[in-house]
Amino acid sequence: MKKILSIALLLCMVLMMAVPAMAEKTTVRIGMVTDVGGVNDKSFNQTSWEGLQALAAEDSSFEVNYLESKTDADYQTNINTFIDEGYDLIICVGYMLADATREAAEENPDQLFAIIDDSSIDLPNVACLMFAQEQASYLVGLVAGSVTQTKTVGYVQGMVSDSMNLFGIGYITGVLEACPDATILQYNANNFGDSAGGSTAAKDMITHGADVIYHAAGGTGMGVIEACNEEGIWAIGVDTDQSILAPDHVITSAMKRVDVASQDISKAVQAGTFAAGVHMYDLSNGGVDLAPTRDHIPEDVLAKVEEAKAAIIAGEKTVPTVAADVEAFTLDD
Repeated sequence: MKKILSIALLLCMVLMMAVPAMAEKTTVRIGMVTDVGGVNDKSFNQTSWEGLQALAAEDSSFEVNYLESKTDADYQTNINTFIDEGYDLIICVGYMLADATREAAEENPDQLFAIIDDSSIDLPNVACLMFAQEQASYLVGLVAGSVTQTKTVGYVQGMVSDSMNLFGIGYITGVLEACPDATILQYNANNFGDSAGGSTAAKDMITHGADVIYHAAGGTGMGVIEACNEEGIWAIGVDTDQSILAPDHVITSAMKRVDVASQDISKAVQAGTFAAGVHMYDLSNGGVDLAPTRDHIPEDVLAKVEEAKAAIIAGEKTVPTVAADVEAFTLDD
């Protein structure tokens, strides 16, 4: 009997010790480094951060934080801070962080990284979160080409690069499909944080007849939207639903679900299924799309957009991705 009691007591002790262990959660620490647009850019930095905040609110085992880059010189410093603090995953927002990310990943092979909008890093510890931004831009181009009254529309791009050019290539393709004789005014701001410059560029386009302007310019685009609102013409936002910035004058936005991508790669780290290489988000998996706020878009235009979207998903239509294939795109000249 004593032996039986001893065994029972031992089993109870084991079970009591096991309960806290089973209940214990492993914390997954995710650090996000912004580009110079900042965490409140109302664009992809902010959307990425909001995605991580939502993830942490849903699952307390995630600890999320961000570091804001004021200049290019901050990229490496911010990345190294998260490395030194032992974060499990570092998400770098934007292709401008590519060089800093590559260098840090090479020097720290056990550290996991993800970078948004860059596919140039081929390392076993780097996931490249890419978006078919030409597809969403094509859809908003269809909208712009369909609603313009002056047959003149505008486009402001934050910087010229292969990745950024996809926005303009897609937009111009859509505009000209809907309005073949449209004039498309184009401006490279060469800056993602110059709201005043964006406003000036937009007002100049408006002076030259533009009645719809699309921006893919981060914080610079805030000035574009402000100018469109002031002058009473249509603006088209980017990355997130930007209708909140000017409800009466943002007709739509080209959405890029960087929030979902940031959540996906974070969950993969938690599950131990992190995979390096390119992770593509497009219309077929909901990674890009027209914004859900569509009140200002006429029904016939929406029908045209949905038809084009279905054709792309079915593989019946392909949006160009090379500047040389879209003669009207001039920013890469």
